[in-house]
Amino acid sequence: MTIGKTAIVYEDVPFGPLNNGQVEFRRWAVLCFSIIGDFKIEAVNTWVENGHGVVEWVWSGVDKDWFKTGKPFSVRGVSVFEVREGKISRNKDFYDGAALLRQLGKLPEYST
Repeated sequence: MTIGKTAIVYEDVPFGPLNNGQVEFRRWAVLCFSIIGDFKIEAVNTWVENGHGVVEWVWSGVDKDWFKTGKPFSVRGVSVFEVREGKISRNKDFYDGAALLRQLGKLPEYST
């Protein structure tokens, strides 16, 4: 996504998508909102200084068409980002993808 002269780069680190520019980012966003019901991200804590920032968040939703389980999930995560011209220009999301998959029944629970 171009913001002034700044292009946006979005990366979902656990599952791998790297989106460069407005077209790729928009396609990714449309996909996410179509496969996940009740999509919600709640910011827990934020920090921004000298063009860099971090947001701690909780992501929750219901798996509609991702794996078609119909199960709810909730995971904690963090976004690390860069700011240019007052807008986010680069963002990397980090969260426990395995925990999300366990909640959806796609990975076995931990055993002790």
